[in-house]
Amino acid sequence: MFKVFHNFNKRDMYYILLCALLVVTQVWLDLTMPDYTQRLTEAVSSGTTDMAVIRSNGIKMLACALGSMAAAILCGFLASVVAASFARTLRERLYSSISGFSQTELDRFSTPSLITRTTNDVVQLQMLIAMGMQMIFKAPITAVWAISKISLSNVEWTYAVLTTVALMIFVIVILISLAFPRFKQIQKLTDSLNDVTRENVTGVRVVRAFNAEDYQEGKFSKVNSAITKNHLFTSRAMGFMMPVMTICMSGLSLAIYWIGAYLIDKAEITQRAEVIGSMTAFTQYALQVVGAFMMLIFIFIVLPRTMVSARRINEVLETEPVIVYQSNRFITDVKGKVEFRNVTFSYSKEGEPCLKDISFTVRPGQTFAIIGATGTGKTTLINLIPRFYDPTEGSVLIDDIDVREYLEDQLSSMVSIAPQKAILFSGSVGDNISYGSEPDEERLARAVEISHSDFIGTLEDGLDSQVAQGGTNLSGGQKQRLSIARAVYRDSEIIIFDDTFSALDYKTDMLVRRSIKENMGDKTVIIVAQRIGTIKNADKILVLHDGQIVGLGSHEYLLENCDIYKEIALSQLSEEELSGKGAV
Repeated sequence: MFKVFHNFNKRDMYYILLCALLVVTQVWLDLTMPDYTQRLTEAVSSGTTDMAVIRSNGIKMLACALGSMAAAILCGFLASVVAASFARTLRERLYSSISGFSQTELDRFSTPSLITRTTNDVVQLQMLIAMGMQMIFKAPITAVWAISKISLSNVEWTYAVLTTVALMIFVIVILISLAFPRFKQIQKLTDSLNDVTRENVTGVRVVRAFNAEDYQEGKFSKVNSAITKNHLFTSRAMGFMMPVMTICMSGLSLAIYWIGAYLIDKAEITQRAEVIGSMTAFTQYALQVVGAFMMLIFIFIVLPRTMVSARRINEVLETEPVIVYQSNRFITDVKGKVEFRNVTFSYSKEGEPCLKDISFTVRPGQTFAIIGATGTGKTTLINLIPRFYDPTEGSVLIDDIDVREYLEDQLSSMVSIAPQKAILFSGSVGDNISYGSEPDEERLARAVEISHSDFIGTLEDGLDSQVAQGGTNLSGGQKQRLSIARAVYRDSEIIIFDDTFSALDYKTDMLVRRSIKENMGDKTVIIVAQRIGTIKNADKILVLHDGQIVGLGSHEYLLENCDIYKEIALSQLSEEELSGKGAV
């Protein structure tokens, strides 16, 4: 857990040190006050009429109280500043780590879990620091200091306090040992709750279309009930502490007064005022000790869940990405030639390879298509080019240089992808097209023209029209055309279209591909598609089956020599359509 606190900056450390000094000052003032109370009580019990003595001790008590209050206020303010600064730093580090993750790490943690760790888990630590910093310092200092002062008093009173402290510690240890596993379970269930909620909100149209509201509510209720049961258990366990502490405090007060009455009865008349004063001071010391342990209770209530959150945050921060960019070499004169040399890939060391011995070459100016049944590894194959994954065996090369030797920024600028699922962000249409680059009117106009995103002109504000998060206010075809426009806008040497034409009608599909061919003829274009009409005029077509190449060549060659390609083609087009010249 303590590793996560390495994220404090220098200013935070100075503030923490200042908080510790303020707490020591506060404890000293709180424990000095009983001394004046004792003198005041002794003076009154002895029957003195000297108001100067009473006034003097009363003023000193008031000064101690005001000083303690001022120290507590300043300490609370500094603790809030430290907590907010720490949470900001932690979120920035988490965001930076997650941004550097490869797809392997993202698959391992899952999106809902990473969101929970960046938000809920950070808030748990922030609350501990903001509300607990004073208590973390004050509770042990007060307990030790007060007990040391108590030990100088009557031994019977000391035994009473130590017995009470032992009982409180025993109860705290038992309850924490019961609650800690449940807190760990709560955080995992929170991930599941986020997952179910996110799934339901994202797929609300499908849920309603299939009248599956009850089914989704059942999934949500199952997770929600599990969280509720765990929360109730931990709340009851932690709630049991307060009655125990109240009983201990009342019992200790009763024991002090009972012992005090016994001591007063046994004392000489001249010593009774001193015993009464000592009893009054001792009562305050004892309450300080019990109060310190009550503060520790709060810490122990928050601490188990915070420890779980800290571990979860450290898991993210300490995870080293599988994809590491170690090269400092900048490659000049990039053309865009892509080559796979005996590439084999598996998502795990134990799992079966989903790509096996893949070899092919795509030269600049060529259009290279990939086709195959669902689950044959088409998307996995193209994900190796921008290094979303690294091959298990073999090499992926651009211009005869392994992609692992490129700088990250250079590789990402060389390869542009229109993904299988059109991902759009909240903002304007223009911002989505120029995403990650400076907006340029000429380039925007060119990207819109090539992608045939004519619908933009019908929008109220054109390129300035707002896109909802995920593009929910656009149709599937509109989202795909914006995704194509974004890939075209970057003007990279290698452009990959991962089944990006599937939501387009046949005419728009043909027009977009023709426009790409005419305006980007010098680029390396790789198209993953299910439609034969989309790829039949590609320079080369690669046919995948069970992660292996079963055909590679032109449309005409594959019809003659690849049974799987011919089967796919005949399932979509007639013999006459296959033999004729298709659209570009």
